[in-house]
Amino acid sequence: MTQPIDDLSALLSQLSPALADPDFVFCTVPRANERAVLSARLRGTFWEAEGLSVILERAEADRLGLTYTSVHRCITLEVHSSLTAVGLTAAVSSALSSAGISANVVAAYHHDHVFVPAESAETALSILEALVRA
Repeated sequence: MTQPIDDLSALLSQLSPALADPDFVFCTVPRANERAVLSARLRGTFWEAEGLSVILERAEADRLGLTYTSVHRCITLEVHSSLTAVGLTAAVSSALSSAGISANVVAAYHHDHVFVPAESAETALSILEALVRA
């Protein structure tokens, strides 16, 4: 297993962004419906005061009858980033923000995952690939 990287310049040089195929959505689930949704194939969860927030494939959300307001694609930064690294989220968000692309960044144990609007996914991928060359 590789050691996580915390040096920003090393992270950016090894970013290796990869765009996933399916569309993803963010939904909120009231407490009364949590059990049914937790048995679904979820990409991410977070408990909030308003209910359970979930990230899942759009097709699965549609199957479950969940509502959502936007559709995203996921770009995984395949570099093994440290959870204590400083500046990676800011660098990625800043680069995308300069192009008018919103970024919802989820840090997991091994990698960071950037959810961008589906219609901007290819442009976002190109921008992140350019960070590697910079």
